[in-house]
Amino acid sequence: MQYIQSRNALLGVLVLIFFISSAQKRTDASHQDIELGKVSWYRDYDQAIALSAKEGKPVLILFQEIPGCATCRNYGHDVLSNPLMAEVIEDLFIPLAIYNNKKGKDAVVLKQFREPSWNNPVVRIVNKHGEDLTRRVAGNYSAAGLYKAMENVLLLENKTIPPYMQLLGEELSAISKNTISEKYFKMYCFWTGEKHLGSAKGVLNTEAGFMKGHEVVKVTYDKSVLGESILEDFAKDQNMLPLSKDNSYRIASKDEDYFLQHTIYKYLPLSKLQRTKINSAIGQREAAEKYLSPKQLAWLKQLKNSETPKEIRYNQPFVKSWEALSSR
Repeated sequence: MQYIQSRNALLGVLVLIFFISSAQKRTDASHQDIELGKVSWYRDYDQAIALSAKEGKPVLILFQEIPGCATCRNYGHDVLSNPLMAEVIEDLFIPLAIYNNKKGKDAVVLKQFREPSWNNPVVRIVNKHGEDLTRRVAGNYSAAGLYKAMENVLLLENKTIPPYMQLLGEELSAISKNTISEKYFKMYCFWTGEKHLGSAKGVLNTEAGFMKGHEVVKVTYDKSVLGESILEDFAKDQNMLPLSKDNSYRIASKDEDYFLQHTIYKYLPLSKLQRTKINSAIGQREAAEKYLSPKQLAWLKQLKNSETPKEIRYNQPFVKSWEALSSR
């Protein structure tokens, strides 16, 4: 009897080890083909579907040629390597990569979804039954196209779109529509200028500087969201006036994002829009953590609990700074 119990216990342990090892079968985002970007993907369809049922998340399937053509490589580099895009995919979806130029399980799934082999990237977002939740993303190889599909699914399922994802969407939308514009405003203090202007919906970035003997703020904004006249009225309400740019303009680097610079947030890699919104929130004594992704929040927690020397990252190249911190 004791032998049987010991044997059953051993079998139970072996089954558990097998389950754990199977559950960990994901790609290594730091060492993988460029076609996969910086997303850690599951590679087993049945496992992804099971996780979808367990966690209540849709499955985002990337049908990709690996190694692939220039379009496939560009999709991985330009779309799937954006740190916040990768966060959205890993945080709110079950990411699954199916190679469209391989045999075995990949070929079975390819046939199941009637996807062509040796094809350019295709993304499908499905539920726990493998049913499409939005239109198949094909022929549109832009980050904005993938974002829109993910947004559609989350809204369809009545799920909250976190602020960090919303900021990503605002940036991608302005880039894809080519509706980015600039405006300069003079004021008595550019710290206050950045604080107020950065809070406006449609503002993508603020920059403190000097021009024509004035403290000024350069505002980069999406004119399809925030009209020039509306921006000017908003600035006027805060005692700021528009100013035409000339060659005297120079950045006030020591005063740029002043409120952010004096907090622990300066040690985080941040997108330009995250920087702008966080600086504005801190200046107005509002919550700023809401603009961070799960990974950024984890880094913030580590920073608060660490006394080791820290490297300022908020104003460094976003992707490189993110990757450097991720590799530690």
